[in-house]
Amino acid sequence: MRLIQYETSAGQRHVGIVEGDQVHTVLATLSTRELALAAISAGHGLEDEVLKRGSQPGPLYRDLQEAGQILPPLDHEDPAHCLVSGTGLTHLGSADTRDKMHQKKDQDEATLTDTARMFRWGVEGGKPGAGKVGAQPEWFYKGDGSIVLRPGASFPLPTFAEDVGEEPELVGLYVIGPDSKPYRLGYALGNELSDHVLERRSYLYLAHSKLRFCAYGPELRIGALPAHLAGISRIHRDGQVLWEKEFLSGEENMCHSLENLEYHHFKYRQFLRPGDVHVHFFGTATLSFADAVSARPGDIFEIEIAEFGAPLRTGVVVDDEPLAPGAVQAL
Repeated sequence: MRLIQYETSAGQRHVGIVEGDQVHTVLATLSTRELALAAISAGHGLEDEVLKRGSQPGPLYRDLQEAGQILPPLDHEDPAHCLVSGTGLTHLGSADTRDKMHQKKDQDEATLTDTARMFRWGVEGGKPGAGKVGAQPEWFYKGDGSIVLRPGASFPLPTFAEDVGEEPELVGLYVIGPDSKPYRLGYALGNELSDHVLERRSYLYLAHSKLRFCAYGPELRIGALPAHLAGISRIHRDGQVLWEKEFLSGEENMCHSLENLEYHHFKYRQFLRPGDVHVHFFGTATLSFADAVSARPGDIFEIEIAEFGAPLRTGVVVDDEPLAPGAVQAL
């Protein structure tokens, strides 16, 4: 089952089931978070809760897309209670993309770069088996719900940015239950935008490079995730495809298990506040930046995997409201 959140022209929120070109509206439901909390309370799955509530024929999917009425597939009415985070160096080949100085796997530990060393730890210990603790991955904070764009919107490019680079990724979507335990609703496509020029200057700038807007969706995929996923990442410019490349995901193409990545995020007690929403990016090995492509305002990013339904499309625009130096005032 694949779900979307959408709003009418009057701003009324709904949850819809995607079935081909038709969206079936879930009855008496304003959000997927509401659905998730009800499912947790009832002790059954998210799909069971959808079927329990029932649905009726709704709008055409393409009409919602063209009108820009599709929302992120999971959000929180208070953006401060939505945490966006991610893990890097999780996919086979990602270290080579991130670090051209990546040494061979059998290189002496003392001569490895930090990037290569962390990647090696993941290869050797990122899949410990069910119920076991594996190697700790790279982790980063991206922002709260205020940096999440709806599908089809455009990333604002701040004046201080040195790059606007896409990162096609899988995203895990979670709600923290009343019992302070994390519950995964499912997965979505994501574009975890980053400033790769800044990051490449120094690995210590990674945290700064991640503080950019992001997008995920348009659809929430419920159920087991295929072990092998192959998608396409594109950049469109002036009506033409500027760059296009296949990207792989799913656990067969990763050096960490999803369970291990989830554990190393939710092991921290501050991330277990009841009712909160978590959006977690699982990483990628495919970037246009690695092929010397530089995106710019007016470009369109497109990320698709057949198993996730409609592609995720986002644009780029100039952010014309930067904070001026010296704007902080003493009280």
